[in-house]
Amino acid sequence: MAEEEVEKPEKPEEKKTEKKKKKRKGAFSYFSIKEKKLTRVLPFCERCGPGYFMADHGNRYTCGHCGYTRYKPTETSQ
Repeated sequence: MAEEEVEKPEKPEEKKTEKKKKKRKGAFSYFSIKEKKLTRVLPFCERCGPGYFMADHGNRYTCGHCGYTRYKPTETSQ
């Protein structure tokens, strides 16, 4: 038995991708405290009523329960 050294092919270096920061979940993400008062950050759904918050999608709010969509007012340049 002869000892032979077998060269392994080199693997290309993998690029490390930066991990996204996780969004904090919980009831505190729907409310904020200002001047000792509790204020809602997101609006309630107009169809479903209190207790169903609408998700913020940049230019609109959307209800995850019923699918209702309310567009945010856009600023018009004059």
